[in-house]
Amino acid sequence: MRQLVTRRDGVYLDLTCGGGGHLKQISEALSAGAVLVGVDRDPDAVAATREYLKSVPQTLTVVQDNFGRLDEVMETLGLNRVDGVFLDLGISSFQIDTAARGFSFMQDGPLDMRMDKSGPLMAEQVINEYPVEELVSLFRKYGEEKRSYQAARAIGRAREESRIETTGQLRQTLEPVLSPRNLNASLARIFQALRIVVNAELQQLEEVLPKAVDYLEVGGHLVVISYHSLEDRIVKHFIADRVKGCICPPEFPVCVCGIKPSLKALTRHPVKPSEEEIMSNSRAKSARLRAAEKIA
Repeated sequence: MRQLVTRRDGVYLDLTCGGGGHLKQISEALSAGAVLVGVDRDPDAVAATREYLKSVPQTLTVVQDNFGRLDEVMETLGLNRVDGVFLDLGISSFQIDTAARGFSFMQDGPLDMRMDKSGPLMAEQVINEYPVEELVSLFRKYGEEKRSYQAARAIGRAREESRIETTGQLRQTLEPVLSPRNLNASLARIFQALRIVVNAELQQLEEVLPKAVDYLEVGGHLVVISYHSLEDRIVKHFIADRVKGCICPPEFPVCVCGIKPSLKALTRHPVKPSEEEIMSNSRAKSARLRAAEKIA
């Protein structure tokens, strides 16, 4: 966690704490006087983190909430400033490995995909109730799947016969119209698109980044790990905009907007996992880390 920790006795937020693995690494880089806060929208993740980290020496609080509601979390905790904010945007292992959560096309389970199980929208509703044209758009926009039209049409035909209720049924519906050569990759992209829609993931990311910077102390660090181009693009552009500051049209000879840079990029290019990291965790292969320091 060298990109995150600036003060060993500081206050650090992990806004996607999952099972607590990254919080554990942060804890090991801090003194006993530091403060750790973990946030996750998944109650199972919150329970796992509390159990896993019950003996850390720092003051630890783990909250179930959506990181897009960072303002409310900070107010509840009585915090005004932090020294570091960390986001790991990937789906957690115990989510994807639990068939009943419906995140994986490799196991049969209900078409759920909610990170917060009290959420109002399930993947089953998207698959069975959204117009075919909207499914095409979603698969293209959030999955970047080349066979979005064929996939959406196949779903439309299948649901006329009976409701698609499980991940296994959805896979069986999609397999005949996807390229056998790239079957798993295409299924992963379509499942990704559904997960993004169900959990409003990109919207939440766009909301939390400026809030996170607002709460950072000057000199504090923002570190984000993303796993697909849609997430990474949002993070990249956000940091670039805050590094630049000025939003005046390029033809203006001098700045009149008065917006000053608020961040300094710490990673010129996204940091990719090492071969050793990929060997120990194959799911890390697509990870891309970006970091920035608050300067004003």
